[in-house]
Amino acid sequence: MLLNVGPQHPAMHGIVRIITELDGEVVVNADVEIGYLHRAFEKMAEQGGYLQVIPYTDRLNYVSPLINNIGYCLAVEKLFSLETTERAKYIRVIMSELSRVTDHLTCIGASTMELGAFTAFLYFIKAREYLYELIESVTGARLTISYSRVGGVKGDLPPGFKEQCLDAIKKTRKEIKEVDALLTKNKIFVDRLKNTGRISKEDALAYAITGPFLRSTGVDYDVRRATPYLVYDRFDFEVPVGEHGDNFDRYLCRMEEMEQSFRIIEQAFEQIPEGPVLLDTEGNVMPGETMVDEAKMGRIENIRNAEAIVDPTLDGTSKVQYRNVETTNKRASLPPKEDTYGNIEGLMNHFKMVMMGHGIRPPKGEVYFPVEGANGELGFYIISDGTDKPYRVRVRPPCFTIIAALPIILKGDTLADIVASFGSSNMIGGELDR
Repeated sequence: MLLNVGPQHPAMHGIVRIITELDGEVVVNADVEIGYLHRAFEKMAEQGGYLQVIPYTDRLNYVSPLINNIGYCLAVEKLFSLETTERAKYIRVIMSELSRVTDHLTCIGASTMELGAFTAFLYFIKAREYLYELIESVTGARLTISYSRVGGVKGDLPPGFKEQCLDAIKKTRKEIKEVDALLTKNKIFVDRLKNTGRISKEDALAYAITGPFLRSTGVDYDVRRATPYLVYDRFDFEVPVGEHGDNFDRYLCRMEEMEQSFRIIEQAFEQIPEGPVLLDTEGNVMPGETMVDEAKMGRIENIRNAEAIVDPTLDGTSKVQYRNVETTNKRASLPPKEDTYGNIEGLMNHFKMVMMGHGIRPPKGEVYFPVEGANGELGFYIISDGTDKPYRVRVRPPCFTIIAALPIILKGDTLADIVASFGSSNMIGGELDR
């Protein structure tokens, strides 16, 4: 018989339809229909300037948006042949790894809940909250963060962030240990996952699958290790590899990857170069709106050496942070807010960067830049025609290839196994349908 699983089925998240052909309880064939959440990301990226694409990237994999931000900016920087500051590289690594852990916590928590392990979901969402609070303290937002910039990041890490982060890691490790004790040797859980949703190493490679899904088959491929970017080649970390290519191995890979991400973050804090992260509170400081008003009235002498204090969620890169987290390339990076508000050169620079027809203008050319997303290789392919808008932005979303292989993964399993296999694919609608 033919049976629709989704899009209304709760385990399909309302955005995927699987048409199954069943012989009793066994899946004989499956046809996967996507496109229920098509957002036209790639077409929208051609309509605005290079900077305007950054908020759109948040909505790709909305569970780990920082990695999307950073991957896109790295691709544009490659067009410019730009090198960001050392501190900005370490900040990007720290934020990427925090984002990776939030993604794995969500994937394991949600997929186990769909199998009935509701307690594990509560533990992991609690752990994710610790990390979301950290991300909010840096970016001003929890989910749609728009933190990365071409040439650097929006702002430096806040004071006391290292201690807060290490404390959050300690608490998150405790929650992971609790879930490990609940699930990893739980007979019901293991029986649901072991030898279900299997894919061979050859099929996974043929479908160009990457990430934990590929590594569960025994292929040791991680973009951070294979083609290191930022400062990943300076860290000592392991790439967890499975053996059987089934749902249980994928669960184990993700559990171990979270620990490896924590190891990277701890090493990054030890290596990150120092730099001021606050305004000079002993100098001349004033509210940001006062600085703007003074500049409008032409009273530049009052603000020439002043630093602006603004609301954290609106704070741009101030002068004292700028040299640490932004490139000095005037064609690629917005000037510090003090320069924009305080001198005509900074205002002109800002104006040229944001005005339609003038903005960021990388040279003509095309680039592809891959990063290791939580689901696998996330790649951005950008074509520049020398104008202020990308001629073409193409995304290589990691979960797209996994969903393409879903029919062969489900074949031979039972109807009940579809939920477990689909959950372990960690399909994110915004990334899948773009």
